[in-house]
Amino acid sequence: MAPLQLDQTSPFFRAIIVAGVVVVGACVPRQAAVVAPVPDAVGAASVLQDQTGLANPIRILFTWELNDAGTGVKGRGVARVAPPYRARLDLFLDNGELVIKAALVDGDLRIPAGAPDDILPPPDLMWGTLGVFRPDLGTELLGGDRLDNGLVRLRYRYLDETELHYSMEDGVLRKLEMLSDGDVVQWVEVDRDGESQYPAQATYRNLTDFRELKITRQQLDEVDAYPLDIWDPRAP
Repeated sequence: MAPLQLDQTSPFFRAIIVAGVVVVGACVPRQAAVVAPVPDAVGAASVLQDQTGLANPIRILFTWELNDAGTGVKGRGVARVAPPYRARLDLFLDNGELVIKAALVDGDLRIPAGAPDDILPPPDLMWGTLGVFRPDLGTELLGGDRLDNGLVRLRYRYLDETELHYSMEDGVLRKLEMLSDGDVVQWVEVDRDGESQYPAQATYRNLTDFRELKITRQQLDEVDAYPLDIWDPRAP
């Protein structure tokens, strides 16, 4: 049987294209409008850093779901976190098979050679999945905005002109957006439950690669200090 072919000049084909554009356009979320500048962006950043900083070693048990360009996989995981800025992340399938192990020390994401390097967000956004505000030392604070959705946004710029926008509410991190040439290419959103400074759920989305990683907290415990060797999963 010959494949179905549509005449691209036909009214029917043009109607399909128009309908598709309307649907896609309707799915694009409205961008919050700027109400006023933040008079002291440096001070706002300092408050956010103080309120989201790590205080004690903790262990977080969670479930995760990955959608990679339409292919879904899920499992469970554990995050081990310690001040000032250290995090160890291990993802497993439901059958216990290890998917990836990684450590984030300050702004250094450490992954063993040969491990998949496209599952986790980049360092600044990865800290955001834990509700932690930690702009890379190489970024420049451009300013701040008060938005009509009630959030306060702090705008940072990397040396390569990529921007990173942090949105907060009452000193709590709500959303991060990474922009290239003015367009959002990656983002993280965090949901709180009021019981902890750590998110109840965090969603990371890479719009360029059509990838989404969702992490849902199951249990959180304060623990004793971790051994130093867990912060480098590259070691044999």
